[in-house]
Amino acid sequence: MSIGKRVTKSREGIDVDKAYPLEEAVKLIKERAKAKFDETIEIAMNLGVDPRHADQMVRGVVNLPNGTGRTQRVAVFARGAKADEARAAGADVVGAEDLVEKVQGGDIDFDRCIATPDLMPLVGRLGKVLGPRGMMPNPKVGTVTMDIKGAVQGAKGGSVEFRVEKAGIIQAGVGKASFSAEKLVENIKAFADAVQKAKPPGAKGHYLNRVSVSSTMGPGVKVDTATLAAT
Repeated sequence: MSIGKRVTKSREGIDVDKAYPLEEAVKLIKERAKAKFDETIEIAMNLGVDPRHADQMVRGVVNLPNGTGRTQRVAVFARGAKADEARAAGADVVGAEDLVEKVQGGDIDFDRCIATPDLMPLVGRLGKVLGPRGMMPNPKVGTVTMDIKGAVQGAKGGSVEFRVEKAGIIQAGVGKASFSAEKLVENIKAFADAVQKAKPPGAKGHYLNRVSVSSTMGPGVKVDTATLAAT
């Protein structure tokens, strides 16, 4: 079957103008996740904010109750006892000046980045490298911290960082197609709740405009925002 035909077939039975209750939307995308790999289930949230204004920036971190289904490689910038704490907690890469040098050379074999506050002047040199990748440690999302153990375990256990993009959209992976519908619903509600709680003071009017869910290769399905509330 050609890609075009596969896409057309996957859209059958989905009303593009309808916003489905969350449970029904999850069922529809799970039924259509037919790729030969375990597709990621993704959420896209269109918010009524303009992130060009500092008081309308939306960012944060959330621990998904059922994890992401993806193994995260975690790097930690720390020295001494905190470096030892990072290794004991399961960090994949630990270092200070040596790790900065490695990253500056383009060797980035990790997905998440954590730093102790004292090393931020050093890590700050990597802004041009880590910033565009969304990996720059930030105290607002708990990745600049003295609680290295907690941060590493969170990153390994299913914590997801989110940040609104220029068009006012937040996108994130919230699980895998192999997850049960119940686990996906729980994860999506936890994610939506965290984004709601991160509503910035400068947001005017309607905050949560549109939400859709999809799988890596599947069509997007609109979600009725009233059904996103955590129970």
